[in-house]
Amino acid sequence: MKTAISRFPFLRQDFTASLVVFLVALPLCVGVAVASGVPAELGLVTGIVGGLVTGFLPGSSLQVSGPAAGLTVLVFEAVREFGLPVLGVIVLCAGLLQLAMGALRLGRWFRAISVSVVEGMLAGIGLVLIAGQLYTAAGLKAPAAGLDKITGLPGALVGALGSTGAAASLALGAGTVAVLVLWTRLPDGARAGGAARRLWAGVRAVPGALVAVVLATLVSLAFGLPVATVRVQGLLDAVQPPGAGAFGELAGPAVYGTVLAFTLIASAESLFSAAAVDRLHDGPRTRYDKELMAQGAGNCVCGLLGALPMTAVIVRSSANVRAGARTKASRVLHGVWLLLFAALLPSALALIPLPALAGVLVHAGWKLIPFRQVASLWRTHRGEVLVLVATAVSIVVLNMFEGVLIGLALSVAKTAWEASHVKLEVVDKGAGPVQAYLTGNATFLRLPRILDSLESLPRDRPVELHLAGLHHLDHACRTALDTWAERHSTAETEPVRLLAPAP
Repeated sequence: MKTAISRFPFLRQDFTASLVVFLVALPLCVGVAVASGVPAELGLVTGIVGGLVTGFLPGSSLQVSGPAAGLTVLVFEAVREFGLPVLGVIVLCAGLLQLAMGALRLGRWFRAISVSVVEGMLAGIGLVLIAGQLYTAAGLKAPAAGLDKITGLPGALVGALGSTGAAASLALGAGTVAVLVLWTRLPDGARAGGAARRLWAGVRAVPGALVAVVLATLVSLAFGLPVATVRVQGLLDAVQPPGAGAFGELAGPAVYGTVLAFTLIASAESLFSAAAVDRLHDGPRTRYDKELMAQGAGNCVCGLLGALPMTAVIVRSSANVRAGARTKASRVLHGVWLLLFAALLPSALALIPLPALAGVLVHAGWKLIPFRQVASLWRTHRGEVLVLVATAVSIVVLNMFEGVLIGLALSVAKTAWEASHVKLEVVDKGAGPVQAYLTGNATFLRLPRILDSLESLPRDRPVELHLAGLHHLDHACRTALDTWAERHSTAETEPVRLLAPAP
């Protein structure tokens, strides 16, 4: 025993933390899989791979990987468009791209993605996720398009209230959300005695998602509620490696946009999660390129098994840190517990009501929407709020991939506009040439303003335009300035001199 303790000095802390992470991950793995339109067991498979494969690899020692709510909408769309067998091919290709980007040391560059784009992406995912899961909570079939999900909600909910079964299902989902919200607001029991305080602390340590799902299951069984439950087909039956026909989809270009979307979103979410987890502990910092390769290796295995894609998940990772984890052993052990549950207790999944899982995901989707960040940004950087909102709306109206591309394009355009600060200062002493000084960054974005100012200069006197104060002068501006100087220096007017080094 002493030898084991000396070799693994934090074994007790990591063992306890792994149990907490397992209890957090279990309902989320199942809920994400069901919401993605795939067998519930595939969510557990991804969680197991996140623990037993990615958990062993270097990168970030304390963050935990598994199926994420942030990819639910994209996976659902991919399964609907290409079919479940092709999902494994898409996940495998995304994993290979992540491995290549990590090997090329591109992981750190994901930190350069605008935070507004990432938060807008998560907000758009959250809105579509909430809308879709409200249909599930009411026992209804959700429309395919994100905008149709939202616009059809009022009519669907009114219709649900007129049906006894739908109303019971909706009430069970609402009760699940209520338990999740209230569980985080329980008193800390500081005024209780020593034994009672320790007991109460143990109760509060149980994850709210697990408590909510267990309570909803017990209520459903006790009252015989007519609600749908999780379909179970067994772990080995659910795992279907992609065949040659699925790989044949790579011959068409349609699948590559989905592969890129999986890669971009999974990588960005994982590395942003790593940055957030690093702020929660004092241990070793994340090595971003190695973490990206670890995520890629995990997604390759998930793809070969036909399972869901994985990302590092901030909910599980923060639970891991707060539970006292010190090494990667905790995340590996959480994968072991998921494997044992999937192997020994698969029938327990069939007791879980779908409205309860829908409630868990509605709560998760709500937490994806960055309300506080929007309020803070609005006071300081309103342009960032516009990028965030435009990204979220584009995802809802169009789809995930196009929405993210629109957000990135707006972010680049906004940055280019803000960087193109240029100032024209005119010095006219009444005699001699008019002195004009351009300073800053002269780009085509500011060209109309520059030309308007130059056109207002007097045409009956010489003009000396000084360009040495420019930090940047692009080709469009240089050409326009030369053209203006030629037009301004006609036979009837005084000449213009451009005073600057040759481009």
